[in-house]
Amino acid sequence: MARKLRIEYAGAIYHLMNRGDRREPIFRDDRDRRRFLQTLGQTCQKTGWQIHAFCLMPNHIHLVAETPQANLVAGMKWLLGTYTMRFNRRLTGHLFAGRYKSMVVDGSGTGYLRSVCDYVHFNPVRAKMLKPGQPLKDYPWSSYPAYVRSPRQRPSWLRVDRWLGEHGIRQDSVAGRRELGWRMEERRRQGLGFACKAMRRGWYLGNEQFRKELLEQMKGKLGAHHSGPERQASAEAHALGLIRQELHRLGCTATQLMRQSGRAQTKLALADKLREQPTMPVWWIAQQLGYRSWKYLNNELYLRRKGAT
Repeated sequence: MARKLRIEYAGAIYHLMNRGDRREPIFRDDRDRRRFLQTLGQTCQKTGWQIHAFCLMPNHIHLVAETPQANLVAGMKWLLGTYTMRFNRRLTGHLFAGRYKSMVVDGSGTGYLRSVCDYVHFNPVRAKMLKPGQPLKDYPWSSYPAYVRSPRQRPSWLRVDRWLGEHGIRQDSVAGRRELGWRMEERRRQGLGFACKAMRRGWYLGNEQFRKELLEQMKGKLGAHHSGPERQASAEAHALGLIRQELHRLGCTATQLMRQSGRAQTKLALADKLREQPTMPVWWIAQQLGYRSWKYLNNELYLRRKGAT
């Protein structure tokens, strides 16, 4: 079965999510929730992970985790496997539904870590698990209450300085914690941060330079068994690289190439080379090389190959 490539590197930050099998509950009661947080803390001790945010929902979990070592896969395997084993001491059967979702977050760009932590903390609001007017800190199974409490009441494995810092608040400031609570409730009233397509469907959260760096890391690692938007983005980056190489070899610009006749041999040769990339559709190649339609290009490639046989 096709699966997504896991991007691992030292210092990576991830938004991680996993659901219960058939969307069934993964926590039966508060004892299970405490057991999961205990297991998460043990995972951090074993792996060196730093948790920036978490939220335990009835049938799924959200984590924002930083990995000082490149050990996402090993850590998640231990966390999910150990909690499942402990859960199954009470009940038997599958607990989690397949593979967990991981989205890489740009930790150096301003605002990206704050956005993903805000998204995680607003989960109980989106799920209507809080009454209108009930403070966000009243939901006890997320990291948000720990942010607005005294530092002595926070789990040792929860790293709070970066999210607070992106909100411009010192972690030891009592007034700052009050300010954070006011800001979050104001954002809630304004309906900000409740839904973000990039959080739900994206494979990364960051700027264009961050995306290019991730694609560079993925070179040579994607296999036929990998799927997902990362694979398509990697294939597109490779194809664009081939176009740039050919333009350099020919000594012409992209505009000059696009203005060439659709039957120009240099242009058709490049289109033929790009068509060899199994994931690049004809319509994309036609668009990049300036053909008036993908059907016209497809026909010209057919005639070119037929003449070569």
